[in-house]
Amino acid sequence: MSNVYDLGSDLVRRIYEKRIDAPAILDASTHFPNATKFAAVWQSIRDEALSVQLNRVPRFHDIMPEQAEISANDGLDWRMFVLKAYDMTIPENLGKMPTLSRLLSECPEVKSAAVSFLAPRKHIPPHRGPFRGIMRFHLGLVIPKLADGRPATIMMINHEEKRIADGECLLWDDTFEHEVMNSADQARIALLLDVWRPEMPLDMEILSRLIVRGVQVGMHYRGVSFAG
Repeated sequence: MSNVYDLGSDLVRRIYEKRIDAPAILDASTHFPNATKFAAVWQSIRDEALSVQLNRVPRFHDIMPEQAEISANDGLDWRMFVLKAYDMTIPENLGKMPTLSRLLSECPEVKSAAVSFLAPRKHIPPHRGPFRGIMRFHLGLVIPKLADGRPATIMMINHEEKRIADGECLLWDDTFEHEVMNSADQARIALLLDVWRPEMPLDMEILSRLIVRGVQVGMHYRGVSFAG
């Protein structure tokens, strides 16, 4: 199954790369103006995330077995509390984070939303997303610091080092190679959003909508569970 997924991802990525020329790091004010809404209440979102029972939150590869190579690679947890997945909402999880739930209802361009819990010393190896029809948004909620005060979590995006602190955000294209390293002895908590790319060529807009629908059908067929 993983080989089929990888081949399909490579094909989709090549199609998008030919039609959409985009940098790895994107300007949120241009491509996702509603980013400011999430950043403005990051502390409330953080408090809601901290109230989640972590032992009941599934690991990423429990949700997507195809991602075991990057989620289960070192025996350390990468857990994802999913509130929305490709426009499919998870009411039980939304009810536990009312501030975030309200914002998601106001921002239909957000197709997926999850709180990511990255275990101490966890390393997510280099990989690439398949789908340029969406952009990835990170908002720091609990970002451990090094002794020198720098954020301890490093994101290498297209071979460029990026670090965000509590309340800071980053919008980027995850079809570029990226990896993540939590260099601290504390968990890193961040909000992850998949945001619809604006002003795509018509053929890419149609393909993107077909892909989203296909993912929805696949999750329904497989009976994907987002609860622990």
